[in-house]
Amino acid sequence: MNSEDHISESGQTYSVSFECANCIAVNHTFVDPSQGTSQEYVEDCQACCAPNILHVNYDEWNQEWMIRAEAE
Repeated sequence: MNSEDHISESGQTYSVSFECANCIAVNHTFVDPSQGTSQEYVEDCQACCAPNILHVNYDEWNQEWMIRAEAE
């Protein structure tokens, strides 16, 4: 999934959605640009509580955050 927000130096976080790798429910998370343009962390699904490994990357061409979720 992606966001329409742009990377910022202001310390702002961005709300981005992703689909759970287990139940495909749409989830929302926050991305902190100060942690870099390529991040990886685990976040539990808001619907089924299953852990998802989130691969977060900033697409400079489209100026948006992209998240790929995989089951832990």
